[in-house]
Amino acid sequence: MDTSSPVRPHGIEWPAQGVSRVPFRVFSDESLHAEEQEKLFKGDIWSFVGLDIDVPNVGDYKTSTVGETPVVLVRSADDQFSVFVNRCAHRGATLCIEERGSAKRFTCVYHNWSYDLEGQLKTVAFHRGVAGVGGMPEDFDKSRHNLRALRVEVFQGLVFATFSDTVEPLRDFLGPRMCEHMERIFHRKIRILGSYSQVMHNNWKLYMENVKDSYHASLLHLFFTTFKLNRLSMRGGLVMEGDGGHHISFSQMASDTGAGYDDSTLRAQDDEFKLHDPSLLKSWQEFDDGITHAIQGIFPNLVIQQIQNSLAIRLLVPQGPEKCELLWILFGYESDTPEQTDIRIALGNLVGPAGLVSLEDGVIGNFVQRALHGETDGETVLEMGGRTVENQESRVSEASVRGFWQRYRRHMDL
Repeated sequence: MDTSSPVRPHGIEWPAQGVSRVPFRVFSDESLHAEEQEKLFKGDIWSFVGLDIDVPNVGDYKTSTVGETPVVLVRSADDQFSVFVNRCAHRGATLCIEERGSAKRFTCVYHNWSYDLEGQLKTVAFHRGVAGVGGMPEDFDKSRHNLRALRVEVFQGLVFATFSDTVEPLRDFLGPRMCEHMERIFHRKIRILGSYSQVMHNNWKLYMENVKDSYHASLLHLFFTTFKLNRLSMRGGLVMEGDGGHHISFSQMASDTGAGYDDSTLRAQDDEFKLHDPSLLKSWQEFDDGITHAIQGIFPNLVIQQIQNSLAIRLLVPQGPEKCELLWILFGYESDTPEQTDIRIALGNLVGPAGLVSLEDGVIGNFVQRALHGETDGETVLEMGGRTVENQESRVSEASVRGFWQRYRRHMDL
């Protein structure tokens, strides 16, 4: 018997330097991308699929994704949520065409197979045929043709699902430091202020690298640096959980010393720029810890954002090896005053596809992708802040990027 390891189609071997190097091919290889859908997104992870307030009443549903797999989130009872693959068990047709709605049952438009709110097959049209002719075999068992259901858990109003029967409970998956930060952000009932999406022409992992790269903000984002919203001269750091797959980068605006920003060679600083309407950046001290900027990355593709008083959830959806879609949900709290809501909405101009900051994050991945297209050799260098994966008291570091790759390699056996 041949006990050797199977040859993997992509043939990628990780550099000997470990997570301080990343092979260029991981951003474009089609076979690796297909393998991610099985080993990663259908593996031992929890994926964010929506908010409990997205489906407030029994029967309310919304469509979502786990990796590239379409799923449906539905409130199946007062305090119960179900998530199942958005694919009829009969011939594979899309079951829920609308993005959201309310239903007592889900019926496929193709052949009218009908499922209850937990995805269990209940009726099949012409099950017994017509006038005793045709129909299903006598031994056809509806219970063997339910929709593919996922495990579901809810934390602080965020609904997560997983294909895995073996992944640890959600709180253990997140870890205590990540849970504490999520409890900090979602400490009150939220209210959605708006949502939008953007398509980016780059591999999804390039955007997650960007999220975890805390030191690019002073080099790429002119607006952050010029108007002193987020600079490396502020007190801050990187907090990671477990093997580094989850992270938080944070800073405190009031602590800014300005050190290092008298360097005229910094592209992302121009003291000639002024705002005609400074109220655009009006804010208030929202959290007692003084943190004004916090980006939390939950492995593999969820981001929770606090930029001053702009709060948001971002979900990254792969769409092939060189394309992805970023979904944004901007929110405040139900207890916000009208003035606070106005401030949140104004600060929302910083983020999104045309945001004064995020527009640069939306294109920089493509700058990388187009340079790496077709490249089979070479590797990125991740040595800022050292070569290890550990918490940092400085944000001049790529430690959390290395943490992403450490977790990624574990799931992908690379």
